[in-house]
Amino acid sequence: MVEHTYAATQAVVTLDVPIPQVIWGWMITLNMWAKSIGTGVIFVGAFLLARYSNEKYITNNVKKTMPIISFIFLNIFLLFTLLDLHQPFRMINIFLHPHWTSAITVGAWFATIFTGIIFVMSAIAVKSFILKQECRFAHLYNRLLKFAVILAIPVTLYTATIMGEATARELWQTPAELVQMMLAALLCGSAVYLIIGKNFSYKAKNDLAIILGASAFLSFVIYMGEYYFGHMKAEEVAAIIAYVKDGGAYHSMFWTAQWMAYIIPMIFVFISLKTETSELLGLAGILAIVGLYMAKHVWLIIPQLLPLS
Repeated sequence: MVEHTYAATQAVVTLDVPIPQVIWGWMITLNMWAKSIGTGVIFVGAFLLARYSNEKYITNNVKKTMPIISFIFLNIFLLFTLLDLHQPFRMINIFLHPHWTSAITVGAWFATIFTGIIFVMSAIAVKSFILKQECRFAHLYNRLLKFAVILAIPVTLYTATIMGEATARELWQTPAELVQMMLAALLCGSAVYLIIGKNFSYKAKNDLAIILGASAFLSFVIYMGEYYFGHMKAEEVAAIIAYVKDGGAYHSMFWTAQWMAYIIPMIFVFISLKTETSELLGLAGILAIVGLYMAKHVWLIIPQLLPLS
């Protein structure tokens, strides 16, 4: 809201007034969720390629599916990022007139370069592993993968920085959100390979199960820490957490998400490791991916429900 203007300097004085609606909705949730899958398959895929380099079936399948899955979900992430902008064509100014003090600018550049690398890797994978044709750039695959893993880190984390910059949103603390973003990527990456890797060796599935279970456990601990102790940090956090407490508007969705994304997958991983079987791991992966979307959505929405006036 414009308070007044100064004609001589063309300065505009505005009032910082609360917006009585949710600004970051399901598009941003989908953005974060797709980004977690897109980067997570790179993290976990690189781990599998390094650890099981002698198992041809695993390496061929990972090299074939990893960049393609990543490219699909990275484009979902970028598409809904653009659709959520009020003036999407202005995003070109990020590249023409970049301001490197902005997390959005840095993230956009990293995400663009990262997606370009994944595109080249996908083209190599399609020609070499799917069409089984000789590709003159096949030798670049492993080199590009190293850059992809490095770039996947800031692409995964920069959204947490943007959330941490939000005014008067004490629930979105940058250190905790950084950890949650990385854990979400590892959760999704391991879940994807447990779903598509039915014929992987038991040892590989065991490693993926440990990554899934550990990521789910640590994410759950962070959420429970905020749930039970967040009110000690600030009154604002107490008011926000009330939305997921008993009787809160998002109570059911919050706990459904916790059970689907974290608790049930942890139980399935424990059973699988205890009985040395892998029948439940695919289902654990599906629940984790679906539940993560719900968990991210609740955590994104509830701080925006609190009036800032």
